[in-house]
Amino acid sequence: MSYTIIYPESYNDRAQKFLQKYSALSKTYEKILRLLEENPFHPSLRLHSLEDRLRELSSISINLKYRITLQFFIQDKMIVLVDVG
Repeated sequence: MSYTIIYPESYNDRAQKFLQKYSALSKTYEKILRLLEENPFHPSLRLHSLEDRLRELSSISINLKYRITLQFFIQDKMIVLVDVG
């Protein structure tokens, strides 16, 4: 059950800056994105919905300190990445 990850240009810009600043996380970041594409419900991603003004978004963990914010469309098997940090 594979999902399609959509990388908007705004996300790519943020991700590039994030990875320049935290280059030690690049392999972990890539691993997380592969896992997200294969199984967004994998327990190690810690997928959860956000609240209040971000209630239409979800979040997954890169590690205990950093997250990726995303829009998650189950019916279309699409994941739109929004922010990282």
